[in-house]
Amino acid sequence: MTAISKITPAFPVPVSTDFGIEGMTCASCVVRVEKAIAAVPGVASANVNLATERATVRFNGSPDTNGVLRAIEKAGYEPKIVIHELRVEGMTCASCVSRVEKALKAVPGVIDASVNLATEKATVRLISGATETTALEAAIRGAGYDVRKVATADVSDEGADHRTAEIRTLKNLLFFRRC
Repeated sequence: MTAISKITPAFPVPVSTDFGIEGMTCASCVVRVEKAIAAVPGVASANVNLATERATVRFNGSPDTNGVLRAIEKAGYEPKIVIHELRVEGMTCASCVSRVEKALKAVPGVIDASVNLATEKATVRLISGATETTALEAAIRGAGYDVRKVATADVSDEGADHRTAEIRTLKNLLFFRRC
């Protein structure tokens, strides 16, 4: 009787990640961002949606999210970044901190994670919409610690305020041109 010890797929299963993008205004912007992302090694495909300001990127193998972020910035646009703050309970030493940081950085879409032992807080920078808070919590629990959500901040809030001001200015210009 033969036993199969390991089955490997003939083709790697593509991994998909969503990226929020600010600053696109037309179809040319979409094409520019798609080309920039597609040039990143390991990217199988990139589909950018102007209306939702999102790019869905499929990777062959391990996702290079930082490479995609750099490509978006190099193309002249801003990736949307969110910061999650989580309270981590049960840590006692620097080794615990390292273990939690490593677990958080392994979550797809996480750009950076830093853990403070004294405050028992983990600050996680991640791509907006790329992952849920539950995935971050599961990573911390998987490392052997308890977790509670503290806060979420959208680093791109300034862009939303800017966009609102721009719309108001355009409406005023339209109104005064009619008069």
